[in-house]
Amino acid sequence: MNKTLTALSVALLAPWAFSAQGAIATPHPIVFVTQVPIPQDFCTINATFCNHQASIDISGRGGDLWIRYTNGALKNLTAAAGYGQVGQQGDLAIQVRDPAVHWSGKKIIFSMVIGAPKHYQLQTYHWQLYEITGLGKNDTPVITKVAGQPANYNNVSPTYGTDGRIIFVSDQPRGGQAQLYPQLDEYEEAPSNTGLWSLSPSTGTQFMLTHSPSGDFDPFIDSFGRVTFTRWDHLQQDQQAAGDRNGTDNYGTFNYASEAANAKILNNRTEVFPEPLTFDTISLVGTNLHGHSFNHFFPWQVHEDGSMLELVNHIGRHELGGSYVDAVFTDDPVLTYLTNNSNPNKISNFLQISQDPTNPNFFIGINAPEFSTHASGQIVRLKNVAPNYNADQMTVDYLTDISTSSVVADGATPPPQNSGHYRDPGILSNGTLIAAHTFETRQDRDEGTHTANYSDTYPQARYAFRLRTLKQLPNGTWTADQPLTNGITKNITYYGPDSLFHVSSELWELQPVEVKATPKPTKLQPVLDTPEQQVLQEEGVDEANLRQYLKSHGLALAIMRNVTTRDHSDKQQPFNLAVAGSGTQTVTPKGKVYEVAHFQAFQADQLRGLTGGYSTTPKPGRRVLGQPLHSVTANIPEAAGAPKGSVKIASDGSVAMLLPTRRALAWQLTDTQGHFVVRERNWLSMQPGEIRTCPSCHGINSSDQIGDPTPLNKPEALRELLTYLKANGSL
Repeated sequence: MNKTLTALSVALLAPWAFSAQGAIATPHPIVFVTQVPIPQDFCTINATFCNHQASIDISGRGGDLWIRYTNGALKNLTAAAGYGQVGQQGDLAIQVRDPAVHWSGKKIIFSMVIGAPKHYQLQTYHWQLYEITGLGKNDTPVITKVAGQPANYNNVSPTYGTDGRIIFVSDQPRGGQAQLYPQLDEYEEAPSNTGLWSLSPSTGTQFMLTHSPSGDFDPFIDSFGRVTFTRWDHLQQDQQAAGDRNGTDNYGTFNYASEAANAKILNNRTEVFPEPLTFDTISLVGTNLHGHSFNHFFPWQVHEDGSMLELVNHIGRHELGGSYVDAVFTDDPVLTYLTNNSNPNKISNFLQISQDPTNPNFFIGINAPEFSTHASGQIVRLKNVAPNYNADQMTVDYLTDISTSSVVADGATPPPQNSGHYRDPGILSNGTLIAAHTFETRQDRDEGTHTANYSDTYPQARYAFRLRTLKQLPNGTWTADQPLTNGITKNITYYGPDSLFHVSSELWELQPVEVKATPKPTKLQPVLDTPEQQVLQEEGVDEANLRQYLKSHGLALAIMRNVTTRDHSDKQQPFNLAVAGSGTQTVTPKGKVYEVAHFQAFQADQLRGLTGGYSTTPKPGRRVLGQPLHSVTANIPEAAGAPKGSVKIASDGSVAMLLPTRRALAWQLTDTQGHFVVRERNWLSMQPGEIRTCPSCHGINSSDQIGDPTPLNKPEALRELLTYLKANGSL
């Protein structure tokens, strides 16, 4: 590249392009974004969670959408289309994020926020979706706002569906109830996105694809037709409420009586699901519980219609690692922490997932700390992701050294193999591995200066993300190699609520995507398994009619064939299970046998509020609490003494239950007295008309706790439910 362009100054940007002598050639152009460095890493634009807000102090202004052509020449697409400002940011200021390329390779969808304050003030902004065409070197780009999207909420991480729809992440409230905005996550009670949404720009119709109590991130459709994304799995009790209960904190947590706008504020912070946190000593006193914590970002999949939501190939904490979860009960010695030995390389998180175009059986992503690094860390590869593999066959390869997955303490010497931190990895169509990279091994921190009264601030992040190729070392690990640009500098000032920020450093280069045509996969359709089809046929119920009944009533049907069977890797919860009053059981030679009698469902109701502890006025938004199912009344009535929101487990161990849709759900097995025995550890949501089958209580990868394969019995509970629905005229 021309040596006079050691730093590209946007002040010189007409005609928005730069020469590229000696640059690295790539097989296709690469689109990427630049962003103003934001040293802080809590609820900021590149954090692991709470990264969807458009406030200027946490997202900045002055970034752009760029394209790098195959010979290295650069073009500022947003500037060429008439968007953005140099210097003082005002009404035309922008920030951009999350580009995704259309199947044709001829247009790009991305998120952009427009506008900046002209003085010290708090002002509300929202990320919105835009498309850009005219990507060629000699084209004039044209940017168009996507029609039909919610205007007063943040819409980020868009991707193209196979059917003309757009799938994206939004923080709009489930059901549209304003009083529930923002949804507060299950960890810090910080604002959260609500999950994935699907939009038809031609008709303006949209629906909730997934309801995620703590957030879904970075969706894309893989070559197998699955919407693949990262989900924050955090199904645990409220740590802020536990601190209030124990008297160690003052968050002012409380429960609302309902989700209604005028719901009464209750003088309690009761939680009934799941069990208390490990440090909640008050709640654990007198119990036989270890306490429960759950926290990781793992890969999930769902159909484009929102059905069949699950972890990719049912992989989870037992195979990947993740947060430590001890045995649930203290008085059963056969219960113990155990992970699946089939994968020796454990990871805590799997962020910014993409598929290898040279081998679709591989996903690559980032294993990063939850805080301090802007979701950057170690590049890892997940193998055997095709649908015909199960989780026991899936393994993780460490691409960069494991030392890059964490931070080096200030003052400590990093190990020689630590090459810094990585994010947004991608593999080009010729096999070249690229990523955004910083050489910094410590946590990020603002090392800039400010005036005495903070009226002027000159932030200086430790991190300097640049796009680079990677090369493989003799020991097999990969490390940062050549930069893809000479650096992009922009002189920017913008007002935060309390300070005027001055930025003149290189901008961060992030989120590279290869611009090329991609074969569109076949849209996945729901398929009912043979045992369930046989029951419908024997009972004279047409599958299409059953689905229509469910859809018209906003219901889904969940079926389990034998809840006494569990995957061989799950030893944290009871696995010697027998159906009460029946001969059905799955029992190993050692340990206590637990009787199960009821399947109890819980729905995620947004009932938890907080004041912050220094006020009596509730803060906006609410956190979910698991509540016994109460929004569906069409199931077989509960027997006297049965837990609320439950159905009886059939004699063959099967369960069939009608459930609400587009709302997060979990469940548990209870004994005859209603005490829990086994609990679901992840939130799931379903779609109207969905019929969801899970053969076991904890789905089996290759064998259950006694070495048997997936059960194939015709579920008697489904037969009983169909008989009931026909008798009362529902079918």
